[in-house]
Amino acid sequence: MEKYEMQELVGYGGCGKVYRAWDKEKKQMVAIKIAHLTVDDGIPETALREISLLQSLSDSIYVVRLLNVDYSEANGKRHLCLVLENMDIDLKKYIDSRTRMSNVPIIPPSDVKTSVSNRDLKPENILMDISRGILKLADFGLGRTITTPEDYSPEVVTLWYRAPEVLLDLPYSTGVDVWSLGCIFGELLIGRALFNGSSNMDQLLCIFSVLGEPSEDEWPQVKSVQNLCQLKEQKPVQLGSIFPNLDLDGIDLLSKMLQYNPTNRISAAMALEHPYFDNLDKSEY
Repeated sequence: MEKYEMQELVGYGGCGKVYRAWDKEKKQMVAIKIAHLTVDDGIPETALREISLLQSLSDSIYVVRLLNVDYSEANGKRHLCLVLENMDIDLKKYIDSRTRMSNVPIIPPSDVKTSVSNRDLKPENILMDISRGILKLADFGLGRTITTPEDYSPEVVTLWYRAPEVLLDLPYSTGVDVWSLGCIFGELLIGRALFNGSSNMDQLLCIFSVLGEPSEDEWPQVKSVQNLCQLKEQKPVQLGSIFPNLDLDGIDLLSKMLQYNPTNRISAAMALEHPYFDNLDKSEY
C-alpha cells in the first residue's frame, strides 16, 4: 500500500471504511475500501461478494470500477484493500446540499442487462461524477445474482428503502432494487426520505400512509400484515400533491416503481422504455 497516499475518510461500505487516496504511480485519485481481516474468519464474505460482482459488471459505465485488490499488513493487523475509481460525492450528500429538484433522471438498477441485484440501494451507495453528470452504483457487499424469486436473506436493504416483500420476509427478486430506486427518486424531489419508519412494521405503516392500504386482490400477502396489527383504513395520497413539480410521466413512472405486488412492479428494462426517459441516451444501457 506504499504506492497510495491516504487522504480523508469519505464513507463506510458494507465491509469497511472508504478513504480517498492518491495513487503515486498512476498519478490519479482513487477510493480505497479497507476490510479488516481476522485469523478466524479470513476474508469477509461481503468483500468476496463485492469483488466478484464488480468484476462481472466491469463493462458497465454505471457501476463503480474496481481498479485493483491489494493486501496490507501493519502493526499486526491485516487488511484487504479494494481500490476503486474515485467519484466526487455520494447522492445523499448531494441531496442534502440542494433544495427540491424537478424532473430528475435516475439511474436504473444493475439488472437491466444482468440478473444482479445490489440489494442495498440508497443515496449513500450511488456515487456522482459531477462534471460529467454521471451516477454510478457502488457497494455490492450485499449484492447477488438473482434469477427467480426465492427466500433470500431478509437482512438486506437499509430500512427506509426496503420493498414490502423484504419487510414481510417474503420471496423476492430484482424488483427490490426498483422499489429502492422509487424511494430514492422521491427523495431527490422532496429532499427527504419518502418513507422513514423506525422498524419493519413502522416502515410498512409509513408506506401505507402514502400509497394507501393495499387490497388482497392487489397484494395477497397483505393478509400477513393484518394478522400482526390492527390497521386503520388508509387511503392513498395523490402523488401529484407530494411531488407538485414532477410531470405526469414522472408521476406515472414513480407509481409503477412503487407497486406493492412485485409481479406488477415495473422492471428496470421497462422503466428505461418509459416516456419519462424519452430524452435519455439509452445506447449505453
